[in-house]
Amino acid sequence: MLIRHWIQAFVSTFIAAVATGPVAAESALTAAEVGQIIAQAVNEAQGRGALATIAAVDRVGNVLGVFQMTGAAANATISSGRNVVGGLEAAAVPSTLAAIAKAITGAYISSRGNAFTTRTASQIVQQNFNVGETFQPGGPLFGVQFSQLPCSDLAVRFFDGGAGGIVNATLGPKRSPLGLSADPGGLPLYKAGDLVGGIGVISDSLYSLDPVITNFDTDADELIAVGGQSGFAPPNDIKANFISAGGRTLRYIDRGPEALARNPATATAFGGINGVVGVLANVTGYFTAGGGILAGRQYGTAASGYRLEDGTTYGTFRNGNRAMILVDGADTNRFPPAVGSDGLLSAAEVTRIMIGALAVAYAGRAQIRRPLSDNIHVTISIVDTNGKILALARTFDGPVFGTDVSLQKARSAMFFSNLNAAADFTAGGHGARVAQVRTFFGIPTLLADGIAWGNRSIGNIARPYYPDGINGNPNGPLSNPESAWSPFSVGLQLELVSANILTHLGFVAGLNADTPSRCTALPLQVATGAPRLANGLQIFAGGVPIFRGNTQVGGIGISGDGIDQDDMVAFLGLHNAGVALATGVSNAPKGIRADNISAFGARLRYVNCPFAPFIDTSAQNVCAGK
Repeated sequence: MLIRHWIQAFVSTFIAAVATGPVAAESALTAAEVGQIIAQAVNEAQGRGALATIAAVDRVGNVLGVFQMTGAAANATISSGRNVVGGLEAAAVPSTLAAIAKAITGAYISSRGNAFTTRTASQIVQQNFNVGETFQPGGPLFGVQFSQLPCSDLAVRFFDGGAGGIVNATLGPKRSPLGLSADPGGLPLYKAGDLVGGIGVISDSLYSLDPVITNFDTDADELIAVGGQSGFAPPNDIKANFISAGGRTLRYIDRGPEALARNPATATAFGGINGVVGVLANVTGYFTAGGGILAGRQYGTAASGYRLEDGTTYGTFRNGNRAMILVDGADTNRFPPAVGSDGLLSAAEVTRIMIGALAVAYAGRAQIRRPLSDNIHVTISIVDTNGKILALARTFDGPVFGTDVSLQKARSAMFFSNLNAAADFTAGGHGARVAQVRTFFGIPTLLADGIAWGNRSIGNIARPYYPDGINGNPNGPLSNPESAWSPFSVGLQLELVSANILTHLGFVAGLNADTPSRCTALPLQVATGAPRLANGLQIFAGGVPIFRGNTQVGGIGISGDGIDQDDMVAFLGLHNAGVALATGVSNAPKGIRADNISAFGARLRYVNCPFAPFIDTSAQNVCAGK
């Protein structure tokens, strides 16, 4: 018995070390492989009598190819099927952009430890989790669809070099034209267990979601993508259907290779279909057909925009890990620890906060990935009160979507806790929402009184029911009412960026200049030349404001590996850093946190940390009393 337990312990430790130890740069798609993926997808489309638009991207969002079959619909209509008017509902979008958004989603929400799809995304962004199960809270990533936005100031854009020719900036993360997609038909791509990209397909002229979780669809878009994915599928044990969240198993796809109309091995090579059954499509701002299919970039190398830091900035952690950083074209850290533009945080304090958060991530047990002994994989962003990025770092295998989302969370927690939040919202044309928040709680000074809002608190009032999941209750003041709500028409989160999205669609169509590299029409800050929410608002948990005593000095946001884990890395990492610094920087004092206020008999939540969250210790309520 003792020998068996020793062996089990050894194996668990070995797996954890392999999973979390230093990792070299990963595999990448070759141009020939991208052509094979597209050809296999076309083969399945032909077998189904469908005319499809197909896109392939690498792990950091570079568009490697967009193929449009002859006769494929030029546009798709956005629809949730909920008969909602407003938001993006009923908008027509180019099929090429829909396919790109699906491909980016398949790549961005996956990792070496989890393989998710746009069907998985559909499951986790709707009003109940699972959709159709009333009196259940909203999806754990409720609102994530409005991330990776085309206006994000973090995203690196593909750009046309003009007379000098086409320039493809290979650095990630790239933006998505429609944010993240919940329309089945976007799948991740793998080579030897490495996540190397995503494929996105649209053939039905409908950019939608899956409104019914209780059945199994035969979805043409999804099966065409499954055909394209052949030979590049993830290991079975990391697929979404082997991973749970909140006690519910996630969905990967509804029908697998057994439902394919054709054998992918019989596909005509790409050279035999290009110009015959369709052509590579130009997509302004994303892909130039004249350059042909592109090879993907190796994640973890400077060319991808993501690489390991040298181990001296933030040090090393469990099993010799170092932090990952984002780099520019000169291989220089894009976001090294910096002093706040408002002068309220020093670079040394920013560094120590990042070290504190990384330490919690490497010590914590992952939630939505395999193996079960792996540590938490996330991106961590720190901002000042103007929204300037003071530091950004990651664990190696954090899903790429978390890069942009962690920054959204840091800025959102900072913004709502800022004394100028109400004034900024009002100046940006959203004063009615401020009034709704104040009326809802019966507090006429909210958003201007120094109350500290965590991202979980913000999310509490951005749901179509309050409290979250109590169907039939009134909506939160940042949300549309249930009758006017859909994942494409959510309320304030979309209202802040809808003009940016529509401007970008006009740019792709050649009608106007592109949206600026900053989201929202909120006031520009003198110190940064950008609004405080320059990549949009995020409304699910994982960020808290940073305080020095009763004074707000910034925000920290975490995203990647379970929302309770995100909360813990932000809250506990900041607390631990504050203890080490002894400069007064830490979490907001308990008496001014948003969980002191309530409406309709239900108080807001601030953070929710997981129980017994660490790999190597049995500590339980690790956030209690802090």
